[in-house]
Amino acid sequence: MRGWWQDLTDLVLPTECGGCGRVRAVLCPRCRAALHGRAPRRVRPVPEPVGLPAVHAAAPYEGAVRAALLAHKERGALALARPLGTALAGAVRAGLGEPRGPDGGGRPPVLLVPVPSSRGAVRARGHDPARRIALAAAGELRRTGTAARVAAVLRQRRAVADQSGLGSRQRLANLAGALEVGEGGLRLLAAGPVVLVDDLMTTGASLAEAARAVRAALGHPRMRDREVYGREAGEARGERRPQEATAVTSRKRSSSETAAVDGAADTVRAAVIAASPDSFEFNRN
Repeated sequence: MRGWWQDLTDLVLPTECGGCGRVRAVLCPRCRAALHGRAPRRVRPVPEPVGLPAVHAAAPYEGAVRAALLAHKERGALALARPLGTALAGAVRAGLGEPRGPDGGGRPPVLLVPVPSSRGAVRARGHDPARRIALAAAGELRRTGTAARVAAVLRQRRAVADQSGLGSRQRLANLAGALEVGEGGLRLLAAGPVVLVDDLMTTGASLAEAARAVRAALGHPRMRDREVYGREAGEARGERRPQEATAVTSRKRSSSETAAVDGAADTVRAAVIAASPDSFEFNRN
């Protein structure tokens, strides 16, 4: 009841701009420009977790963009889902290397796989932000000529701690092995290219774990990274062993080197609305 009533109220009577608070606007022109005014770019957190797929983001997580994401996620400003979804669609399209325009025909639809929130977080918020934005992004992609659908196939198989306040290694340890593809999800994943989607990337731990779960379901060759995940989780808990020195050295290789090993076989990509400003600064494209 709360979800659809809030949705209807926000659509009919938006009370303030989600970015700056100006009245009677979902997003004012200035805040809309902050969200949509630049071309999406490849982003990389530092340090970059092993197994993180190529990630594209629409805007840095600051100012009006940060305010709009928080308003949608935490305060239930559901009318923001459409402009946020449009920004996410741009990041998806950039990651696929596809311009706006008519679909080439015959290509399978892009599968947008949202990173799941915990059931407790969804109950507390009254909605699932990532899934709502993914649906809006899929609609925008279809409207502009790219076949797309949402496949909410990931689920948490164990409880995880609140990520706020955790460092990058602690987040890796917290999330290691936490996600899995639900029953029937493999059939959906096999139907087309997979783009993991979320509203925000900070350390990249959530997207890396989501990618691991998808690759595991698909039997992907990059599942050899699973052993490295285990080592990184152990190090976050202070469990490094002497024989792991070689593994630690190899982890320092760039992700581009890892991708070169696997070549084009890895069809898992990721897109987010926003990423930390530092991840834009370290853009190496």
